[in-house]
Amino acid sequence: MSGPVMIGHLLLEKLARREQIRVPEADLIMQQQDQIAAFAASGRDQGILAYIYLFHAVMALPVIRPGDTVLDLACGPANQLAQMAQLNPDTHFIGVDASPNMLELARGTSANAGLSNVTLQPGDITRLAGFADASVDCAICTMSLHHLPDTAALAATLREIGRVLKPDGGIYLADFGRLRRTATQRFFAYDRQELQSQQFTEDFLNSMRAAFSPAEFRTALAASGRQIDYYATALAPFMMIGRSPARRTLDDSLTQQVQRAYAGLTAGQRRDFNNFTRWFKAGGLELPSPVR
Repeated sequence: MSGPVMIGHLLLEKLARREQIRVPEADLIMQQQDQIAAFAASGRDQGILAYIYLFHAVMALPVIRPGDTVLDLACGPANQLAQMAQLNPDTHFIGVDASPNMLELARGTSANAGLSNVTLQPGDITRLAGFADASVDCAICTMSLHHLPDTAALAATLREIGRVLKPDGGIYLADFGRLRRTATQRFFAYDRQELQSQQFTEDFLNSMRAAFSPAEFRTALAASGRQIDYYATALAPFMMIGRSPARRTLDDSLTQQVQRAYAGLTAGQRRDFNNFTRWFKAGGLELPSPVR
């Protein structure tokens, strides 16, 4: 991203006092083929979001143990899920999404990656009817909570996470934070418009407008009844993360896997990954495994 301009926007965010009104997305379930295609393409190996998927996969590692059953809520086309499943081959992942079209893409993503530790099923993340109490070891949800219609649905999702998790279960949640200035929202959406489709740019802006505020996010985390630590990017909450306490330490083998995945990024993607790492480190959250 354009570093000096971004810092200027974030400093202005720090000074802003008036909250933006949340604008829920018009289509809460992504069904249009052009939207779905643009979103799916953004997360592939050379896509504009590939680095962020690796970032979240690495950040989630401390809460996922070998042998776990991990529930990925609103898994979408499974670009993020595939990254996590590759880093955790001894873990079983269940991807849940309300969009049949997304699940069809997710099946293709899983098949193309040759994953044998992923299953997919339809479902509403606010009502995990197919999952018994204390039946899963870990729950993750990345960049999808802003699709929910309101704070009541957000709290319902967190209560369901708390219900289906085992007592020592892990949680990793990440999403945009609602910024206070329209100009900052537009900056993030349009900063790289030459590298992304018009549809992706429009969806990006709509996602930022639909994001929950830090206060709303933290209130929902408490509704889970679990310990979830809150983190956000420094200066302004462009992105927020909720993560439960670590359930394991990373051994040398896993650290080497992370290094190989990082090395597989392009130079530009590594730069973006490093920048994101610095913004979260300044906000109090460090990578569990260093990369170089």
